[in-house]
Amino acid sequence: MISTTLKKLTLATALAAFSLPAMSQVDQNELAGQMNVISTAVPFLTISPDSRAGGMGDVGVATSPDYASQAWNPAKYAFLDDNIGVSVSYTPWLRKLVDDINLYYVSGFYRIDKMQSVAASLRYFSVGSITYKQSASDTGYEIKPNEFAIDASYTRLLSDKFSGAVAFRYIRSDLSGGMVESMEAGNSFAADVAFFYKTPIGGKKSGQTLSAGLNISNIGAKISYDGGTNKEFIPTNMKLGAAYSYELDSYNAVTFAVDFNKLLVPTPSLNVNGQQSYAEENKDVSVISAMFSSFGDAPGGMEEEMNEVNVSLGAEYLYNKQFAIRAGYFHEHENKGNRKFMTIGTGLKFNIFNIDASYIIPVNQNNPLANTIRFSLAFDI
Repeated sequence: MISTTLKKLTLATALAAFSLPAMSQVDQNELAGQMNVISTAVPFLTISPDSRAGGMGDVGVATSPDYASQAWNPAKYAFLDDNIGVSVSYTPWLRKLVDDINLYYVSGFYRIDKMQSVAASLRYFSVGSITYKQSASDTGYEIKPNEFAIDASYTRLLSDKFSGAVAFRYIRSDLSGGMVESMEAGNSFAADVAFFYKTPIGGKKSGQTLSAGLNISNIGAKISYDGGTNKEFIPTNMKLGAAYSYELDSYNAVTFAVDFNKLLVPTPSLNVNGQQSYAEENKDVSVISAMFSSFGDAPGGMEEEMNEVNVSLGAEYLYNKQFAIRAGYFHEHENKGNRKFMTIGTGLKFNIFNIDASYIIPVNQNNPLANTIRFSLAFDI
């Protein structure tokens, strides 16, 4: 028996991507308006790790490059003017409910030459301390579940306006802290393929820039916690976005951005009672097949497919390239998780480092994401 403190682990995992198990197919008309949240393992990979994007409604695939671009679109590194940079972020997660779940993120890049850059990052998710019990009378013992991902990327400028990148990732998820015999740590390898396009509009002296980005992330092997008997998809995801920046004068600039996100994994099926269970037909589906079929496998048809696209809107005001104010909105359909929240953030740039912070304001009452704050530091080495 697992003590009630283990609910922290279930809660943190569910709220990271609002995952539920998957089920058998029924008639489309019977599914209208039913909740059908997509399930994946290691949903911590979908949590926004840095404060700049966190303050802009979780947009980042097409915004101007920064040191934390590895998390959103590593292809953006090709357009950074700096040669070496490091970013460190800290997110106390679900502080409204618990006080020891944290997400840490460290990323850094190095410019090889004018055409090439390399980058690496570490994402570490700690679920704190949990008491595991064999029975109600057992005093139990403490376990410390954790998950992390280490990745490295290579970015190349393909033209003066266009760049591409590939990233490779190792993922490890230890939900039992190595203390539960029936549950072992899960491991997986994954890759990202990303592109970034940036061009001036209205003439080079107009101060206007349009950019677009695409990142298909976490293309990788399924993960297992029982030696391979049962395997789960990791959150393969497609990010597509655009951004518009306008330098009003030598001191003031604004940016408006939008991102669209869709998980490229099987959509759960539902029975006539709206209940989910793991579909047998998904056990043998390959990762690549699931990516392509994910655009047309929703039991509710095209309407449900569109509901699976999360939308992020963000804005940033920058004064003298030193002080930033940010705001944004994140929308997820109520039948796909119902994450709806506004964000605000700020940033301050000094000679060799930046300080950024962001804050989540939920639209719904009693949302466990309320009062979530992110902090980031970036160093120009």
